[in-house]
Amino acid sequence: MDGFSAAEWSRNSWVESANDPACGFPLQSLPYCIFAGEDGRARPGVCIGACVLDLRWCKGAGLFEGLPAEIQAACETRTLNALMACGAANHAALRSRLMDLLDTGADEATRDVVSAALTPREDATLLKPVESANYTDFYASIHHATRVGRLFRPEQPLLPNYKFVPIGYHGRPSSLVVSGTQVRRPHGQTKPVAGGIPSFGPTRFLDYEVEVGLYIGTGNPLGKPITVRQAGDHVFGLSLLNDWSARDIQSWEYQPLGPFLAKSFATSVSPWVVPMAALAPFRAPIAQRPAEDPDPLDYLFDATDQYTGAIDLTLEAWLLTSAMRAAAQAPHRLSHANLRDLYWTPAQLIAHHTSNGCNLLPGDLLATGTVSGREDDAAGCLLELTAGGAKPILLSNGESRTALEDGDEVILRGFCRREGFPEISLGECRGVVLPAL
Repeated sequence: MDGFSAAEWSRNSWVESANDPACGFPLQSLPYCIFAGEDGRARPGVCIGACVLDLRWCKGAGLFEGLPAEIQAACETRTLNALMACGAANHAALRSRLMDLLDTGADEATRDVVSAALTPREDATLLKPVESANYTDFYASIHHATRVGRLFRPEQPLLPNYKFVPIGYHGRPSSLVVSGTQVRRPHGQTKPVAGGIPSFGPTRFLDYEVEVGLYIGTGNPLGKPITVRQAGDHVFGLSLLNDWSARDIQSWEYQPLGPFLAKSFATSVSPWVVPMAALAPFRAPIAQRPAEDPDPLDYLFDATDQYTGAIDLTLEAWLLTSAMRAAAQAPHRLSHANLRDLYWTPAQLIAHHTSNGCNLLPGDLLATGTVSGREDDAAGCLLELTAGGAKPILLSNGESRTALEDGDEVILRGFCRREGFPEISLGECRGVVLPAL
């Protein structure tokens, strides 16, 4: 686990917008991104308050002199993959340098040079930050699994393996898209009626899923597992993730091999990757398991992870309909949940993923699965919120929904709050639904 000191968390920046308690991007956060500069070329950046700092420009100006050569080279690439591969010690060195350059203690000469590398956030074209060779989606929320299971198996919502093994499947990295990318309603086969043949056409139950993505930094050699204790050194940072899902297609095709076309048409990711060091004060004990639940098997258990493996991260889902947009109305909040309520910790997910010797690569994306809480308003998708479509949701403008309609925009937000510390935001992950072709 990344440590933190009171001195680090009391620092302020000479970029005044970063000191606004409501900004979500203080000096202690510095989330990474890829953005296009005035020349149209993609380059790495970090967010500081209302600005994006151009790391490529900083490297060219000599601001990173003395840092390892691989870090300096990574600051000139068009994705974050090379930076992620540099290792935890090098990441810490770059973070320390960036904080010093942006700290109120920086001298006027330094401020003048760094100021030239700042772009207002609204002027930055944010791109997909990582080219993930592999994408794995887990099913780590027991509250989500129980609600969904109850819809299809009322007598046995959870299958016998759930409390022993972190469930997951290999997703489709080619259809990972950055926040703001429009999502086309997909076609697929759906269940036949009364014993007839299945039909093919646009999904009638398009859904979202509130998830968090874990980006792998350094990976592991093929055949060498990562332990729970080691897993923290292999996570570069977190992002918001929306796993778009066509529920009617999913319910027909998922047996016996699991999700396929109902999931592979689009998965939206936030442009921001928040480094794990920025989340250190918000580490928390894992959610307490009922006394009758089995203990994790030895390879999934670590005492430190039990006390610090969860993250106190609030997640919200909002819906902006076409009618709301036309009337200049605010979006409607659908749900709010917390990442600390997962049944399995991020470290346990990594340990299980590699337990058979599977090799993770820098930039690989592991998603938590839908993050839902115990309460009904903490359900992280429409499938749960509407009980499979049986209970429509009434929106603030009088509209109702059982599934997403064309023109709907789903907005995911995430933030960490703790008294005495600045708020750390994961930003937003957005997507508007386009009609089927």
